[in-house]
Amino acid sequence: MANLTSTGTALITGASRGLGLALARSLAGAGWNLVLTARGAADLERAAAELGATAIPGDVSDPAHVARLARAAPELDLLVNNASDLGPAPLPRLADYPLEAFGALLATNVTAPLALVQATLPALRASARGAVVNVTSDAATGAYEGWGGYGASKAALEQLSNVLAAEEPDVRVWWVDPGEMNTRMLADAVGAEEAAAAADPAKVAAALHDLVSSRPASGKVSLQ
Repeated sequence: MANLTSTGTALITGASRGLGLALARSLAGAGWNLVLTARGAADLERAAAELGATAIPGDVSDPAHVARLARAAPELDLLVNNASDLGPAPLPRLADYPLEAFGALLATNVTAPLALVQATLPALRASARGAVVNVTSDAATGAYEGWGGYGASKAALEQLSNVLAAEEPDVRVWWVDPGEMNTRMLADAVGAEEAAAAADPAKVAAALHDLVSSRPASGKVSLQ
């Protein structure tokens, strides 16, 4: 398959801030065409205007929004499932985890990425370089108190990615642990002071861009 150093079209979820925005900036700088989505319309529109991208605000857990995104990218080379929910904060122990909140977490962190994969697979299969990046977390495998709900959702996303890679040999599938980053989500979980000591999302995005460009075999990747 061709190398992804040439330009293509990428669909990035959770693209209004954090890693999603940093990756969008990196890809745009290399000449990629971008379709960006996030729930925060104002932030997303600003990002799209900066990057010359297409902005489609909405919630990835909404099937109608997933369909809109797929229609907006009939030719697609890269799907980045970056959008994520943390769940309730402060982070509850599993004994006290609200089950309704857990269901909503799974809808955003597991079901929505699968729905987007299903909706865009025809385009990704048609591309000579189709690829999927599913952003996971070390919470998928580590036993961190309070992170049970989020970690369970990311563990499910990792196994979904693992099976997808086996079922779609002509599409690259990478499930990526970006490590701790200085993002609003981490600040919500551990506090702004501790989050400030984490990695700059721009540095992580550069490593993710390198991954996409080098096109290794499908598999799990840790960026830090």
